[in-house]
Amino acid sequence: MKKLLLGVLVFLFLASFVSAKVGGGNVTFEVKSAGNVAFSHDNHVGGAGLICTECHDSLYITKEKHKVVAMTQMQKGKSCGACHNGKKAFDVKENCSNCHKK
Repeated sequence: MKKLLLGVLVFLFLASFVSAKVGGGNVTFEVKSAGNVAFSHDNHVGGAGLICTECHDSLYITKEKHKVVAMTQMQKGKSCGACHNGKKAFDVKENCSNCHKK
């Protein structure tokens, strides 16, 4: 019984350490005309409860260089606009200051 309890405690410790490292930190996208965008993996993975594959390799290709996505594409539901459409998350058309910081 002690071995089982010890095993469970070790598993929980390691699981909490690994989950704390998931997220990738912040990424800053430079946007000269509208102010840079600071993307927080922690807000999306931890706060919104998304899993990595909901964006990576579906919306964003991680094996190749990330291409620039224009606001017009986002407003058509591509990139960030796939979720930020006013239904699943705030709309990119109406909430510029949520992402763009001047």
